[in-house]
Amino acid sequence: MPHSSLESPGQSPAFSGPLEKPSASLDLLMLIPTYNESENIIGLIERFLALSPHWGVLVVDDHSPDGTWALVEEFQKKRSAHVYLLHRYVDRGRGKSGIDGYKKALEMGVPVIGEMDADGSHAPEDLPAMVRRLPGVDGVIGSRLVPGGREEGRPFSRTLITRLANLYIRMVLAMPLKDITSGYRIFRREILLDVPWDHLVSQGPSVLQEILYIVFKKGGSLAEVPITFRDRVLGTSTLNSRILRDSLGKILLFRNVYRKLSPSRPDPAR
Repeated sequence: MPHSSLESPGQSPAFSGPLEKPSASLDLLMLIPTYNESENIIGLIERFLALSPHWGVLVVDDHSPDGTWALVEEFQKKRSAHVYLLHRYVDRGRGKSGIDGYKKALEMGVPVIGEMDADGSHAPEDLPAMVRRLPGVDGVIGSRLVPGGREEGRPFSRTLITRLANLYIRMVLAMPLKDITSGYRIFRREILLDVPWDHLVSQGPSVLQEILYIVFKKGGSLAEVPITFRDRVLGTSTLNSRILRDSLGKILLFRNVYRKLSPSRPDPAR
């Protein structure tokens, strides 16, 4: 199937994927931000595509030195339907990558947009339950911390950090969610149109909490569905103590920046 390249390499992100308009054939588009995930990405895409012929993936790669983006390009040649790539060359980082991914997904017009980790921690097989929960709400979080949710293969120290971080964020932002740090989520397109994508303050992983907080402050209704989070087996995590400290430090900033944000519509999705 022919592919389109919308931007020139070296400056703006390069986008490739089927020429067919995504909104005509897709019910859901899942963002997968990547950096050095060559050992994980293709297997993850294959598992995801096996779930539904009406779901697609948008890989957002920060020009990975290990060639993750090249593997996705090769996969597109073999099985191009519903596989998209946003190849970013400059101004890289988890926050900017996520923002660019959501902006591109909104341009594509798909009614449900989500994101998941590329390292295999989030099982695609948990997604159908999240989609089934979406009617009546604006977003669904894949949660480790609600009844039925759990973690596998993680050291106790990481599990403790996750629980303490969520407790802190929940207290500061007054959000009625258990797993605010989860990177596994889906949203209705309409609620994401309320997010000021060009004016977010996050540069790193805290963009996950910033997006959720804005959706919450704008009156979006959010639900949680239990998932099993499995610690990565292949590759190396980019998360370190400095990034964690910076991310938690942003939480107070979010509360101040978005203090006066109010719902854009009276009722949540029905």
